[in-house]
Amino acid sequence: MEQRIAVTGSTGAVGGLVARALAADGVPLVLPARSPDRVQRLPDAVVRQCAYDDADAAVEALAGVDVLFMVSAAEEADRVATHRIFIDAAEAAGVRHVVYTSFLGAAPDATFLLARDHWATEEYLRRSGMAWTFLRDNLYSDVVPALAEDGVIRGPAGGGRLSAVARSDVARSAAAILRAPADHEGQAYRLTGPEAFTLTEAAATLTELTPASVRFEDQTHEEAIASRAHHGATRPQVEAWVSTYTAIARGELAEVSPDVEQLTGHRPLSLRDLLTARG
Repeated sequence: MEQRIAVTGSTGAVGGLVARALAADGVPLVLPARSPDRVQRLPDAVVRQCAYDDADAAVEALAGVDVLFMVSAAEEADRVATHRIFIDAAEAAGVRHVVYTSFLGAAPDATFLLARDHWATEEYLRRSGMAWTFLRDNLYSDVVPALAEDGVIRGPAGGGRLSAVARSDVARSAAAILRAPADHEGQAYRLTGPEAFTLTEAAATLTELTPASVRFEDQTHEEAIASRAHHGATRPQVEAWVSTYTAIARGELAEVSPDVEQLTGHRPLSLRDLLTARG
């Protein structure tokens, strides 16, 4: 019997790629969205309005869904509480399996502060009555160019390495899982690029393959906090941003995993591949 799949985040990069890939295969989809008018119309897809923190709307939107692809919510003060509302709604609606976009090295004491949110969400899903699959993505290589401000990537990363992963590889991995979800129950996949690079190396690659001239500037923690003051973000937000670089320095984002290739049958894109394709 064909399972009904819901894909959240279909107005975003990863969710949108997943939804389009499955729709192209003729998979009937439910697309829950905060802003239904922004959802691309796809064949055999039903768009339903809901927000993660609106339990009643979420239960209604997920009615009849067997498998849920749950893209993590945007960064906020208590993202875990928002996730819990949506997970409870999914269980109440009768969802049997949740595929969740987590983060590489998710743990209660992860150096990258936002990875702690993902660990707490994973634990909540483990305790739910639903089957689960976790996609532990590394940082997206697509956003590496945006790390540079005025031609400089600044942060306390030192010579640490980053195995950033392309959004398209995350989406391909998710689509592969959703085509045969029962085969992936209880699994946590580590989604990385094919290599780990330093931010000095990333800056050199950006300089070579884009119009920008980019360099890396190592910083102390306090220098990194001060250099981001002009963004007007809260101290916790800035601490979270800076912890990305500290996690790189400590080697927590350096693992190169075979999981993307094993799931998709294709070698993941490197930063060079991604930038060359853009050009």
